[in-house]
Amino acid sequence: MQVFRARTILPISAPPIEDGAVCVRDGKIEAVGAWKDLATADAVDLGDVVLMPGLINAHCHLDYSDMRGAILSTTEFSQWIRRLNDLKRTQTDEDYLAAISRGLDELRLSGTTTVFNIESYPELLLRIPRPSLRVWWMYELLDIRNRIHTEDVVAGALAFFGGQRNWLGGFGLSPHAPYTTSQALYELTRECCEKYGMPFTTHLAETDEEFAMFVCGSGQLYGFLASLGRNMSDTGGITPVAKLLGANLVPKGALLAHMNVLADSDWDIISRKSADFSVVHCPNCHEYFQRPPFPLEEFLSRGVNVCLGTDSLASNRCLNMFVEMRSLRRAHPEVTPRQAIEMATIHGAQAIGQSGKLGEITPGAEADLIALPIVPEGDVWEAVVHFNAPVEWTMVGGQRVD
Repeated sequence: MQVFRARTILPISAPPIEDGAVCVRDGKIEAVGAWKDLATADAVDLGDVVLMPGLINAHCHLDYSDMRGAILSTTEFSQWIRRLNDLKRTQTDEDYLAAISRGLDELRLSGTTTVFNIESYPELLLRIPRPSLRVWWMYELLDIRNRIHTEDVVAGALAFFGGQRNWLGGFGLSPHAPYTTSQALYELTRECCEKYGMPFTTHLAETDEEFAMFVCGSGQLYGFLASLGRNMSDTGGITPVAKLLGANLVPKGALLAHMNVLADSDWDIISRKSADFSVVHCPNCHEYFQRPPFPLEEFLSRGVNVCLGTDSLASNRCLNMFVEMRSLRRAHPEVTPRQAIEMATIHGAQAIGQSGKLGEITPGAEADLIALPIVPEGDVWEAVVHFNAPVEWTMVGGQRVD
């Protein structure tokens, strides 16, 4: 057993503990409490730090971690997609492997220990060294140009995952979005996730252009996708939320990324199904696209679990969840520091079905910990949100990560 002493322990799901200690055995938290109750002669004294659970990034695209600053901020989503596709055509497998490695390093240095990563090129997993972080690799599925996906295709995706069983984290499926993924592929993915208990995530209701495409059957995204040969017969007269949630095309427990542009009628569907999904908000990406205010209060008032992500460096300046928390509070001053931290810890754990295991320091949880070298002069929650330095002490699964 290892015992770690710290000036302040921030368990998240319990009040802060001054002069506290955390006991770790076999990669899990065995006990947490006051130092006087848990003291041992061979304990590691971390000193004047806040010891807290590692952060959870609930939406990321590590493949694009070398695209920081490559696409200027724009309000035109279809223009951004065109530029992204142009950049992707210049990348080799080696480029993507290097990008994933650099992205994981940036996450670690900014306090993230768990990330839900949308993986566009799952074949790369055969060449990636075992990550030191806890990663859920969500295989991206889309069939915009053809409809040849069958059960064999999804089975092929699962086969990519089979060789990495000793990795921390897990694997899931991610039909990209309703404008790039057919109803048949959504249904197949839902059935697969339900059968195997796999996580499911998708982009939904992200932009005005997506809304116009489905509700009005027009707009820039409509024209762009029609030019690629997409069958547009499913557009017009229906919102993206009604198309997926209203038609039960996503499994219970789904992570819905963005959910920015909603009709009044969508809120009836959301209220009925509020316990069936989580919403991932990416504050800096939201700011990058200069989007209208995110309806955070509406989601929270309906009991929706809201967590935070960074999205990719193609639409963000960093992969730092502390920066995301600060951006969230600038846009939503009503959010308390504690609420922001919860969205980056226990809410992300709930979204992936890991409540009590990740995002908190409690007996039975994974020993995923970070130590922040700060001595709060006032509210510890406020001090943590404003932490702005590299995280030099990280533990994942009871093992130090450098």
